[in-house]
Amino acid sequence: MSNYYKTLNVLLADDDENDRMNFKEALEESKMETSLVSVNDGVALMEYLMREDIELPKLLFLDLNMPRKSGMECLKEIKSITKLRDIVIAIYSTSSSEKDIEDTFYSGANVYMRKPNDFGKLKELLNKIVTSVNVYSDPPFNIANFLLKIM
Repeated sequence: MSNYYKTLNVLLADDDENDRMNFKEALEESKMETSLVSVNDGVALMEYLMREDIELPKLLFLDLNMPRKSGMECLKEIKSITKLRDIVIAIYSTSSSEKDIEDTFYSGANVYMRKPNDFGKLKELLNKIVTSVNVYSDPPFNIANFLLKIM
């Protein structure tokens, strides 16, 4: 079976239970071949990623504002660990701060996605990211197309 038809392992790190449920539902409704695991804070994220008994995710959606360890701290830690460097990281945040966007870009995130308030837009953004995961993982990166927007 080719990689095109392989199930994409997706990991969501978000402390908001409603956001996790909406994300899961949007991903399921998209009918894309994905397998989703979610964690509710940065410490749980790093503990999960360091386990030896899991298949690492290809794509991580990372909330910036989480308890115990922030998304930014996790991003920097992930990029400093050789076995985790190839994970495509999509920042998934309510923040629209230019500083947050620039900081995550320069720290190694692959794409920045503002959490939409509309479920249909969430499905559209997730579909765009999941179907383009290889685009976001291959350099060269460009800050001009780093922030993912729905026109």
